[in-house]
Amino acid sequence: MAVTSEKKVLRQRIFQLRTTLDTATREAWDQDLCRQLAALIAQRQPQTVHTYLPMAGEVDFFPVIASLLADGVTVVAPKTLPRRQLENRILQSLTELEPGVMGTSFPANPGIYTGTYDMIIVPGLAFDAEGYRLGYGGGYYDTFLAEHPEAWKVALAYPFQVVDQVPREDHDVPVDGVLVGNGPACAQLRRVTRPSLKFRWAKEMRNEKREMRNDPRLRQGKKPENE
Repeated sequence: MAVTSEKKVLRQRIFQLRTTLDTATREAWDQDLCRQLAALIAQRQPQTVHTYLPMAGEVDFFPVIASLLADGVTVVAPKTLPRRQLENRILQSLTELEPGVMGTSFPANPGIYTGTYDMIIVPGLAFDAEGYRLGYGGGYYDTFLAEHPEAWKVALAYPFQVVDQVPREDHDVPVDGVLVGNGPACAQLRRVTRPSLKFRWAKEMRNEKREMRNDPRLRQGKKPENE
């Protein structure tokens, strides 16, 4: 099956699972994901965060966005434009939003942000253990993420959105971490979230191993002393 066809089938499956998710489980996962995301933000201390604004069916992490605004963090949210472009607007208030395409919303404030980001919260329908994601098919975030290699990229997912392997193409950009909801009502799905532990901090581990391989003392068989 061609990659595009595989992506279409997977999108349909995830959409169906999201549609049939009961309210109590969704709320439990949302609350757990908000706790995880808040803890990650407290650890990494980003000063500038780019985030999508959740729409129906997606993880509701508006409370975390509100906390970022209250803490004085620069929050930027996108408005989708033609030709796979995002117009990144500074978010000033969650009460001043305008409706966008396909159920999205964006800041009513016309202030445009063109700088760099410390963290990007990335939307998606499915994710795998290498951080590859299946988006909605517009290609907006593949272009955007490639333009911001400096940012730490994180996504939020319900357990059924974690799959063995996401169909991928050369232009796909993986995220650095995926937080997976695991509310008390779904303890039986704990095994599904286990792979996420392998790649939540994958980028840091890869960088550390690369530095070790490049250490001339290690190539000579010498153990480096603590400095």
